[in-house]
This record gives sequence, C-alpha cells and structure tokens, in this order.
Amino acid sequence: FGVDATRIATMMLGNAIGANMFLVGYAWQKGLIPLEAGNIEDAIELNGNLSALNKRAFALGRLAASDPAWVDKWLKKGGQQSNPTPESLEALVAKRVALLRDYQNAAYAERYEAFVAKITAAESRIPDQDQALSRTVARVLAKLMAYKDEYEVARLFIGDDFRKHLTETFEGDFKLQFNLAPPLLARLDKRTGRPRKMRFGSWMIGGFRVLAGLRGLRGTYFDIFGYTAHRRLERNLIGEYEQLIEGLIDRLEPGNYRAIIAIAESYNRVRGYGVVKEQSVQVVRRELAAMNDNLHSAPPSATDMRVEALSSL
Repeated sequence: FGVDATRIATMMLGNAIGANMFLVGYAWQKGLIPLEAGNIEDAIELNGNLSALNKRAFALGRLAASDPAWVDKWLKKGGQQSNPTPESLEALVAKRVALLRDYQNAAYAERYEAFVAKITAAESRIPDQDQALSRTVARVLAKLMAYKDEYEVARLFIGDDFRKHLTETFEGDFKLQFNLAPPLLARLDKRTGRPRKMRFGSWMIGGFRVLAGLRGLRGTYFDIFGYTAHRRLERNLIGEYEQLIEGLIDRLEPGNYRAIIAIAESYNRVRGYGVVKEQSVQVVRRELAAMNDNLHSAPPSATDMRVEALSSL
C-alpha cells in the first residue's frame, strides 16, 4: 500500500500492535475486503483482546485511505495533536494478570507476573532504558499464555461482554447458531487441509458453561483437547518463549538492548488458528534464527572490549 502502518500506529495509538488492524481498515476503505465494516468491528469485539485499540486502528486505517493528506500533515507535525500517553508497565501487567486469572487461575497469573518482574529487574541495570523490553515481554507472553483453546472460547461465549454485545446489536426475538470445528469431531477439508466447521444451535450455551467450568483441566492429563498436536504446540510456545527471554537477559547490555527487544517482539507475529498459526510459528522461528545469528555475530560492545583489554594486562 505504500503506507508506514507501524509508524502511524505507534504515533497515533501509542502501540505498534495496532498496525495490523490499521492495514485492515486501509484495505477495506480501498475496497479490497468484501465485508461490511460493521462485521469487522463485531469480530474485533468478539475477539475481546485489545478491542478498543483495534477498533481505533481500523478507523484510523480507513481515514488514512480516504484522506492521506491529513495523515501526512499530522505525521509531519510529530503527532503532537493527540498522541496518547503510552500505558504504564504497571497498568499493562495488571490488566493481563486479571485476564490470566480468569483464563486459568491465580497461580497461572502469578507465574506470568513473576516472569515479567524478573525481566524488569534485569532491564533496570541498563542506563536510560524506557522499560521497552519489559513492556514487550509483558504483551507477548500474555498473548502466548492466553491462547484460544476450547475452554477459552467457551468462557468468552458465556461472558457478560458477549451477552451485552448481542443485546446492543440485535432487537426482538433472535436465535443463536455457532459455527465450530471441534477437534475431536470435525473432519478435514480435503482442499484446504483445515477442519470443516459444523453448525450448532443455541443449546451450545449450556455446553459452553460446562466446558468453561472445566478449564482447570487445561494442560493436565485429563485435558482431552490438550493431546492434539496444535494444543501441544501452543503450550510449548510458552516455555519456548520464556527460555528464549531468560537466555537473552543474561546477555543484556546497552549495546544490544534494542536488538533484544526486537527478538522479544518476534513472537508477537504468531497469530491465527489451526494450520494458519502453525505456519506463522515456522516463519517466526526462521526469522528468529537469523536474528539470533546477527546478535551473536554483532561486534563487541565497549564494555566487552574494556574487559578484554583489562584481562590481557
């Protein structure tokens, strides 16, 4: 499209994560997405994660497509008109601790909080740092830990936000139908290789209540969904990311601070469901290998050279 979505999202929304939805809005305004804008906004709401930010990003993308001159003018002024103050690390972590407590339990949320605190402590040794590494890890780790499995989908469908959205969107008597691809029941589409969705009636709300109540089984021997290759991959990604970050903070110094942030951010590009998510994991892992090679082959920092010089005396 020839538009710097990351820069615009960072300056106008205070968070580069809005770049993807910005591009969706831009493409929609250009007539490249055959859906109604309301349907896209509904999908953002249903997803629940950062819905307010993503709705603003979608609207901003539409504005950039319809009036690029205004966006260019705003960027040239440095975004001083309405550049929001970035969310504090404490607020960012608090929101995700609450999310993970609801997602699983208090112990799961405490695991997350303790890990981020470890990164913050390591980062505090870097002079003039802005907690960018801690903020990146806080966002990405929470996303990996709150993967959308069967228990989470059920919890979201019985939640107050979903019911509120229904009553605000529809009037009168309406019926619910759910298009789902249960991993133990859905057949694979021969053309795409993806599970084919099945239609279920409103009676599934009762099933969702039962399933959401069983989320404590997630990751245990009694988790019947957890034995699929996809769920094992999602669980492994959490430990994989934690191990990656722990290895990086052992090497953290001013000279590689920004490079390590970029590596920590890489797992944020793991997205989608099923086959799509599995493919994105492979792409990220290939990119990560190259980024790690560059980090290892980087020239020695001033600190390293001083240590080497002193040791040779």
